[in-house]
Amino acid sequence: MTLIKSISGIRGTIGGTIGDALTPIDIVKFTAAYARQLKMKFPGRERYKVVVGRDARISGEMVDSIVSGTLLACGIDVVNAGLASTPTTEMAVRFENADGGIILTASHNPKQWNALKLLNEKGEFLTDAEGKALQQVAEAEDFEFLDVDRIGNLTRKDFTQAHIDAVLNYPLVDLKAIREAHFKVVLDAINSVGGICMPALFEQLGVECITLNGTPNGHFAHNPEPLPANLVGLSEAVVREKADLGVSVDPDVDRLAFICENGVAFGEEYTLVAVSDYVLSVKKGPTVSNISSSRALRDVTEAHGCRYYSCKVGEVNASTMMQEVGAVIGGEGNGGVIVPDLHYGRDALIGTALFLSNLAHKRLSASGLRATYPDYFVSKNRIEMSDPAQIEAALDNVERYYETRPVMPGSDRASVNKLDGLRIDFEAERKWFVLRKSNTEPIIRIYAEAPTEAVAEALAQEVIQVIEG
Repeated sequence: MTLIKSISGIRGTIGGTIGDALTPIDIVKFTAAYARQLKMKFPGRERYKVVVGRDARISGEMVDSIVSGTLLACGIDVVNAGLASTPTTEMAVRFENADGGIILTASHNPKQWNALKLLNEKGEFLTDAEGKALQQVAEAEDFEFLDVDRIGNLTRKDFTQAHIDAVLNYPLVDLKAIREAHFKVVLDAINSVGGICMPALFEQLGVECITLNGTPNGHFAHNPEPLPANLVGLSEAVVREKADLGVSVDPDVDRLAFICENGVAFGEEYTLVAVSDYVLSVKKGPTVSNISSSRALRDVTEAHGCRYYSCKVGEVNASTMMQEVGAVIGGEGNGGVIVPDLHYGRDALIGTALFLSNLAHKRLSASGLRATYPDYFVSKNRIEMSDPAQIEAALDNVERYYETRPVMPGSDRASVNKLDGLRIDFEAERKWFVLRKSNTEPIIRIYAEAPTEAVAEALAQEVIQVIEG
């Protein structure tokens, strides 16, 4: 059982003891702390309003009841969005001119997990500093529960269509081209809220959609992270149905992965690459992705004559950097597309619409489109490790190993980057690896990328041996 407090929110497994799981007491504490912070940020207001939305995981209704009830007890009016994607709830904060929002989702984590993702008045995630301040309020239990005449009011509202309308009206989404292409797709909605919003989006785009795992009951049909190993059924269905594309979303629909018409994965890392290529073809400007994302985005960005920036891992870090540099597109290499002039959040709906616009414009198959981008292969590994001292020792050992080992013929000296964990680049060989503690799980993530799968895997295994040795 685990409770993790990080820049990604308050996340934990359901069922267990206080401090070791996401218990009802923890939910009340952090929700009340959020309400307290909200009032400190906007003092003197008569009323405060917060939007609450959730994915379809089994514990969602229980957590929703506690969060909404706690906000009401703190005198906060609640607009409950019900079953809604993460980007839908983010946009709803702005639609409602609310003071904040809380999303109840553990994203790609298995069904026993849930989380509170906390938003500001712009519908964007709290900064690291704001998150740490909230944790201090929660631990101090400095809460304010109001008398019966001052408790908040609860309303319920569905924002899915408003979100879809915003996507359909986005200037770079070419509705005419998509509709004339007569696309046929197979959707894997993982039995969560993707089964509600994605078929509706496809219908209004004029795309024929065959849905797998479309019942939003939280009983995930397979591991919910949209990786090729978890999408075998989708790949088979794409080939069987003679579809143009397979589309996979995670439980809260902020991550997006595609399967080509031949059943081969387009590559989760290449979701952002393909969307950015299309955006940059009509709108020049900087791009941003996190330090663990593929080099392919940098290559494509520079091919368009634009500048690429890297940032720390975490959606809020990507959106913050995008605002600082005026990026026209960005996100994370895990299939997270952020379109800043729609909203500063990962959004599978706008990502899908822009990807289909790219396909329609270039008149290519998905595999044909993928072939136009530089080839890089990523090996993603993990090691169970939660002790901070042990993690620091692992990073130090790996850094020392690569800085002191002899440079082999045909290789180049390691370039060290400590922006977020440890990243080491070998520029001449176009390969790199990142070693960093996860924000969402008690593990160290090891990502290695190279122009061939064999080299990427060999590099990852070498790093693992250094850690374990």
